[in-house]
Amino acid sequence: MVSSIDSQIEVCINQFRDGSLTEESLLKLKELSSCRSLRQDLLYLTCGTTAPESTVFAMKIVENGVSNDGPAETDDWPYQSLIDAINDGWRVIKFPEQALLLSEEKTYGLGCEYVLERIR
Repeated sequence: MVSSIDSQIEVCINQFRDGSLTEESLLKLKELSSCRSLRQDLLYLTCGTTAPESTVFAMKIVENGVSNDGPAETDDWPYQSLIDAINDGWRVIKFPEQALLLSEEKTYGLGCEYVLERIR
């Protein structure tokens, strides 16, 4: 569907440039964009530190409305660090709660949990 939208945008741009842009072309673009259904995928990564290169030691992924823990073997996980996920197009939407990391004598959580999203 996105390629149809991209194609229609190109048609409209070309028509605009040559002075032939019509209401019909814009309405077609509007129709194509309203038919688009986007999905949000979520990725939960728990890392050892707040550093983007820190190793992931727990993960959960929600894709197409289905939640799973990923492969059983950590070496088979799709991402070994936060930066790996970011480089693959995931966007961080929640950073770790830094206040929970202030005391080394008390553990308030499992580590540095990031929540990332991908819109498709």
